[in-house]
Amino acid sequence: MATAHQRPGFSTVVEALQLRGWLLGPGQPALVMEQFSADGFHVVVDDRADVHVNSKDGRFYLGWFPNGRPGAEREGWKLAVTGTAKMPGYQISFDVETPADLVAATVARVLETSRPV
Repeated sequence: MATAHQRPGFSTVVEALQLRGWLLGPGQPALVMEQFSADGFHVVVDDRADVHVNSKDGRFYLGWFPNGRPGAEREGWKLAVTGTAKMPGYQISFDVETPADLVAATVARVLETSRPV
């Protein structure tokens, strides 16, 4: 009995691929920054025009580096949450060209999951 030979990969028609447009470019950093209130966070703009946001307890940090973070390759955003004695913290970095909409969504989720201790 002969079996049909199948080529590796997949086959489809061009119409099924549905080309998409994707969000590109840095966008508006205000979408990120407007999430922070003065009663819960400190905001500092330094002499390079980089923006630093710290929670008042010092455990949350977000830095926006429009021209890239000094000493880091193309890092435009740095989010860090300090851990505790029993649980490690974490850091997230985004490229200078990452759309602010995506950074804003990540920051919103981190802020949503925080709670008073």
